[in-house]
Amino acid sequence: MHITREIFKQWEKHLLLDDKPSDFLSSEIEKAAYFDRHPFTMLKKLKDIPQSPKYHPEGNVWNHTLLVVDEAAKRKDESEDKRVFMWAALLHDIGKAPATRMKKGKIVAYDHDKIGAKMAVEFLEALTDDIDFIDKVSKLVRWHMQILFVVKGLPFTDLDNMMKQVSHKEVALLGICDRLGRGEMTQEHIKKEIDTVELFIRKCEERMQMLYN
Repeated sequence: MHITREIFKQWEKHLLLDDKPSDFLSSEIEKAAYFDRHPFTMLKKLKDIPQSPKYHPEGNVWNHTLLVVDEAAKRKDESEDKRVFMWAALLHDIGKAPATRMKKGKIVAYDHDKIGAKMAVEFLEALTDDIDFIDKVSKLVRWHMQILFVVKGLPFTDLDNMMKQVSHKEVALLGICDRLGRGEMTQEHIKKEIDTVELFIRKCEERMQMLYN
């Protein structure tokens, strides 16, 4: 456990201080023996999890995660809690390992947000006793898909419960990193994703006014 906690501190230093934490993470996953031990295997498995090439031309979930973490590093100073934010960026798609499957010829990962929230708790509990920190990270992981659900008007939308548990602005900040953390992003794509997140924020604020006015 002592060694594991030291690894946690090392990772946190790179997540909070590096301009591109992906450089460290990429190097570690290739050479560090501890990636073959729990809980780090939970991340290593992401290298073998495919994604839809239409939405994720960068390839597997680990590749996507690295891009998201680097996007988060650019924006962490905008976060209410950069420590929670950076760990949530790293763990946001951890649930895709068990959730991903083929359906009618398409790669899907239904409920990876809900599954991932539980897995984020399991991952972090192996590294730290900071219960409040773990809870905050897991909630960001749990609700990171609400942007898609809200904007597309899907039945999985649950703004009321989301806003009871987490700041919609933090979800939006993680969401823009998630949506920009993809390969082959043109300026047109970037603008579209930013517009999508801004629409999500407006819908959240409209819902808040409806509830509290």
